[in-house]
Amino acid sequence: MLAGCVIEDTPFDSVVPGEPVMADKQARTVDAGAAVAVDDPVKVRNVVLVGPSGSGKTTLTEALLTVSGTVTRAGSVVEGTTVCDHDPAAVRQQRSVGLSVAPVTHDGHKINLIDTPGYADFVGELRAGLRAADAALFVVCSAEGVDPATVAIWEECAAVGMPRAVIVSRLDHHRADPEGEIAACQDAFGAGVLPLYLPASGPEPGLVGLITRRLYDYSDGFLPRLGEPSPADLERLTEARNELIEGIIAESEDETLMDRYLAGEEISEDTLVSDLETAVARGSFHPVIPVCAATGVGLAEVLDGIVRAFPSPLEHKLPPVTTPEGAPHPELSTDPDGPLAAEVVRTAVDSYVGRVSLVRVFSGTLRPERPVHVSGHGMAERGHEDHDTDERVAHLYSPLGANLREVPYCVAGDLCALTKVGSAETGDTVSSPEHPLLMRPWPMPEPLLPVAVVARNRSDEDALARNLSRLVAGDPTLRLERNAETAQLVLWCMGEAHADVVLSRLRAGGAEVDTEPVKTSLRETFAAPAKGHGRHVKQSGGHGQYAVCDIEVEPLPRGAGFEFVDRIVGGAVPHQFIPSVEKGVRAQLQRGLVAGYPVVDVRVTLVDGKAHSVDSSDAAFQTAGALALKEAAANGRVVLLEPLDEVDVRVPDEYLGAVLGDLSSRRGRVLGTESVSGGRSIVRAEVPATELLRYTTELRSLSSGTATFTRRHTRYDPMPDNLVAAHA
Repeated sequence: MLAGCVIEDTPFDSVVPGEPVMADKQARTVDAGAAVAVDDPVKVRNVVLVGPSGSGKTTLTEALLTVSGTVTRAGSVVEGTTVCDHDPAAVRQQRSVGLSVAPVTHDGHKINLIDTPGYADFVGELRAGLRAADAALFVVCSAEGVDPATVAIWEECAAVGMPRAVIVSRLDHHRADPEGEIAACQDAFGAGVLPLYLPASGPEPGLVGLITRRLYDYSDGFLPRLGEPSPADLERLTEARNELIEGIIAESEDETLMDRYLAGEEISEDTLVSDLETAVARGSFHPVIPVCAATGVGLAEVLDGIVRAFPSPLEHKLPPVTTPEGAPHPELSTDPDGPLAAEVVRTAVDSYVGRVSLVRVFSGTLRPERPVHVSGHGMAERGHEDHDTDERVAHLYSPLGANLREVPYCVAGDLCALTKVGSAETGDTVSSPEHPLLMRPWPMPEPLLPVAVVARNRSDEDALARNLSRLVAGDPTLRLERNAETAQLVLWCMGEAHADVVLSRLRAGGAEVDTEPVKTSLRETFAAPAKGHGRHVKQSGGHGQYAVCDIEVEPLPRGAGFEFVDRIVGGAVPHQFIPSVEKGVRAQLQRGLVAGYPVVDVRVTLVDGKAHSVDSSDAAFQTAGALALKEAAANGRVVLLEPLDEVDVRVPDEYLGAVLGDLSSRRGRVLGTESVSGGRSIVRAEVPATELLRYTTELRSLSSGTATFTRRHTRYDPMPDNLVAAHA
């Protein structure tokens, strides 16, 4: 319930203020350390806030926490005092870098506000928020327009039918144009996006309700006073009101309603409100609410709209489940008495309490002091090995940003936090040991920016290894690669900002690390046939070593690998030493011949040799084989091969020319382009991997953050002579 505000049985623009219980905003405060468990899923709303960085999601969350009485006063993003941006990296960057949950209570309902980052590097946190939520608030700044990345997320939500509403924020911005922003949202998001309110035109902050045609005056702060709009506002809202009513009626299940409206019948507010709520809940109608966190305009309407029109978890289709072995399992429902099925949507490491797992309970009831089964499968390629373990949950908490408030249980549909469940990683399923279940992890973007890290000194190596395992366990968008060929430890990140956060967390964990240029794993091969003579003859201490062999080397087609051919006649090399020659050749191929990279795609033929009846040995012929290969390299021509990746770039058509030109500058060969829906094209090209080390950052800059790409290794090709010197 809004402190000092009576919410009558009407939603959205029908909030009727009553007498304030307490006059000043700071007195409307509850104990932020207390949390009440919800008994019924119908009383829960899980809402994720989505929008570009800087649109005001965290500030809006802070205002909703304040107006609901959850915290004493609103914090500041600039000052680093908000509930949700508690991570030191978020404070330093002055933007959200991770998902955070902030529950508020309104009208007897628990609303889990899930604040997510808007910057592209942290899209993994956004996707986790979408997994945990049942509805989405798209927050757009009244002065910034709608960015393509937000449109892409809107389309993802539309594909799964997730209910959505739009918040036009920052009405106090000096360039604010809320009505222009509403029009931009309609262009970007399509049909069904219509405002329920328009900002009042007077000097005092307020809204005009399109359904009720009443003024909501916020000049006294968070508690609106009802009044009559000015004649100018009434005239201004007429067209928007007619459009809204027609949009609501079009979604109505009463097929006679449109005919009655067109015939001039005045449709009752109750009918419009009922049809509006139904359309929002099923994801076919998307109300727009202008909001100003600083003045309180629209905050009451947002909370009331979430409770009245967004669906409860009971209306959310649950992710499919199987047994840990992959056997099918009947579909679950959001039943507190059903089998336990919960999912770890985020993992963090707190310096005091250790690992903290944010969990969405989909079925059953999670209770403390009970054993649970933790199961994770399907993420091995990201460094998360398949695992099934039994753990004991000691305590349950309701998270409020970084604060953990203990609760006695968590029912289906609600969110909670677990601590010290050591095997739990992001994406894992939590179920009962008697009835273990497994949910397939949600899709995660592939990290494409490599960052090579090295411990500053030997004492930091243990701390680096320990902290890396924790970070990888909690962040599915972070991939760890130990490259044996280049002897580098490489972190694959989503971008520069993500890498900065990862490095800062490593250092905060006590590991002093530096970065170094990423080395690309190259290959060597012979460009033409060559011959080599290997002679290993030594005499020391009465024991000799004697082995002589002659080989011929010829190149093979790309990808053919290595072949060894024995053409010895007359026993010049005894039969038992021929495998020794091959072993020595293979070892030298792995060590490299010119620049220390493995040699590939060659055929080595043993054509002649000599042996001694006493002094020849396996080791001697291994050495002779290696020497013969080295001489062949000196006599012939060895070239460097660089890895070639096939990339698929998905780009809006307006940036297509720039992307094609950039690929050409990277020595790329375009294989073709394909037009897809939404005014986009997919460019398929082959590009040397050495040219893609920072491509994810540069492509984002080139396309204003609208283009994405995937890559996969195809083969090795010769490196141009002018680049060889830098790698030899």
